[in-house]
Amino acid sequence: MPNQNIVVIGASGGLGSAFVNFFADNPGNRIHAFARSEIESQLTNVSVGRIDFADEASIQHAAEQSAQEGPLDCVIVATGILHDTNLMPEKSLRDLSVEKFQRNLLANTIGPALIAKHFLPRLQRKQRSIFAALSARVGSIGDNHLGGWYAYRASKAALNMLIKTASIEVARRQPKAIIVGLHPGTVDTNLSQPFQQRVPSEKLFTPDYSVKKLSSVLDGLSTEDSGKIFAWDGSEIPY
Repeated sequence: MPNQNIVVIGASGGLGSAFVNFFADNPGNRIHAFARSEIESQLTNVSVGRIDFADEASIQHAAEQSAQEGPLDCVIVATGILHDTNLMPEKSLRDLSVEKFQRNLLANTIGPALIAKHFLPRLQRKQRSIFAALSARVGSIGDNHLGGWYAYRASKAALNMLIKTASIEVARRQPKAIIVGLHPGTVDTNLSQPFQQRVPSEKLFTPDYSVKKLSSVLDGLSTEDSGKIFAWDGSEIPY
């Protein structure tokens, strides 16, 4: 929809930047793009800023900045961590460590929780609004048939609980707000790169394709869907 006040957090990543470009394609939209690392944009309807999940003051400042010109219509949290040079998902209990849990929980659960704390009160009150955070199918307890990936699964399962719980509270004062989790599929980004070998080519999405599908999911949501988790194809994922 045109003339929306939109926030994208994690805008330096593959999916986050794709969300920014998708929304900015409508010149009537105002997009506030945030990331921990420095980002640049030449788009006239995109403003950029910094958010660090380890610095709650930066989150509060970003929320205040985004809502200066009016309430928010849509907030996308496109952040997350699965691996890096010093972090890989666990294959068994032997691989568990405090550090892995702390890093996964900060990026995948605590950060989005603090985003919700500061951004949800700034959503529209008189009309439909959306808060959507990128979850993952592997965060589903009911859909876990393979095991492994303990810290990542746990952090995304906790995110799903956060989404459900926040949706209940927000509905009391902002009944037109929709709070959901989104599973983007397997997307050709740095996050999935080490795990793409067994993914059929037709199941490995480009960021632009995934964002297009997710935007269609968001367009079709109603307040009855608040608190749920949806995949890129619109199917509901069990907790």
